Amino acid sequence: MTDQMRAWQSPEETGTSALKLVRIPMPAPGPGELLVRVKAAALNFSDLLMIDGMYQIRPDRPFTPGQEIAGDVIAVGEGADIEIGARVAGKVLWGAFAEYAIMRADMAIGLPCAIEPVTGVALPVVYTTAMVALVEEAGLKAGDTVLIHAAAGGVGLAAVQIAKAMGATVFAVAGGEEKCALVKDHGADVAIDYRIQNFSEIVLENTNGAGADIILDSVGGETTKKSLRCIAWQGQLLIVGFSSGAIPRIAANRLLLRRAVARGIYWDHDRDGEMVARCTKKLIDMCLDGCIRPVVTADYGLEDLPAALDDLRAGCTVGKLALDMCRRENQ
Repeated sequence: MTDQMRAWQSPEETGTSALKLVRIPMPAPGPGELLVRVKAAALNFSDLLMIDGMYQIRPDRPFTPGQEIAGDVIAVGEGADIEIGARVAGKVLWGAFAEYAIMRADMAIGLPCAIEPVTGVALPVVYTTAMVALVEEAGLKAGDTVLIHAAAGGVGLAAVQIAKAMGATVFAVAGGEEKCALVKDHGADVAIDYRIQNFSEIVLENTNGAGADIILDSVGGETTKKSLRCIAWQGQLLIVGFSSGAIPRIAANRLLLRRAVARGIYWDHDRDGEMVARCTKKLIDMCLDGCIRPVVTADYGLEDLPAALDDLRAGCTVGKLALDMCRRENQ
C-alpha cells in the first residue's frame, strides 16, 4: 500500500469549479477510528453547501469533501472494535471523495456480503434520515397517509419505500413522467407531477378531504406553504431540508386550525447514537429482505466528481448519486 492517495480538495476558493484532484498523504486512523479503502462515495446536498462555504460544518481549507462512504477497513486505531477486512458503510464528517478515508468506528455500519458497496452507500444518510423522520419522530403506522416531496430524490425515494413497507398510503410528488413512473415502481400509491398538477388538491380529493397525516418536506419555499393546505387533523409536517433554496415562513394559523405540528428533522451520532443504531439495523434487515431497494446512480468514477455534483445541483437525476471507485478497473 502506498503512502499517497488521490483525493479531491476544495481550496480557499469556494464552489465546485475550484475543486482539484490531487495526491496527498494517506491518513492514519487515530483512537476509535478506521481507515477505509473507499469502494463507493455518495453525494449529498450538504456537500454542495460545504464546498460553497455555507454549511454549519466548515473544515479548514483545503479539505476533501464528501460525507458518506462504503468500503473495506484496512487499518484500525486504538480502541476501535472492528476487524481489519470488515465491509462497512457509514457517515464521515468530510473526506469521502478520496481513495481512502477516515471513519469513526461508532459511525460504521457492518455491510453484509449480500449488499454491494454502491448499494450500501445509500443507507447511512438518506435512508437513515427517512427512517428517523417517519418512524422515530412521526411514529408512522400502518394506515397512515403520507405525502412525500422530491420523491424521486435520495431521501424522498427512501421515504417512499419505507412508508410503503410499513403499510402507509403514499402520495409521492416528483417532476415529470419518468420520475413519477419511478416512484410508482417503488411503492407510491399516487404519483403527482408537480409541474402540471396541484398536489394539495389531489391529496384532499383522494382522502375525502382528510389530508395527509405525515408530510415529508425536503424542498421548502412555496412547497411548504402549499403542504399546509392539505395537512390532516393532528398532522405532522417533517422539515428535512430546503432544496429549493428558499426557507419558508410557516403559517402558524394553519397549524393551529389543524392542531398540527411542524417538526425539524436533524440527527447526529453523538446525540442520537442509540437511535441511529436502531434505525440502521432495521434498514439492513429491510434491505436483505427486499423491503427496500436503494436506487443508486453510480455512473461516475472518482475523476467525475465535478460533473456528478453539477448533476446533483441541477436535480436532473433520480435516487442517490455515488462515485463508483472501482469503475475504472471494471471497464
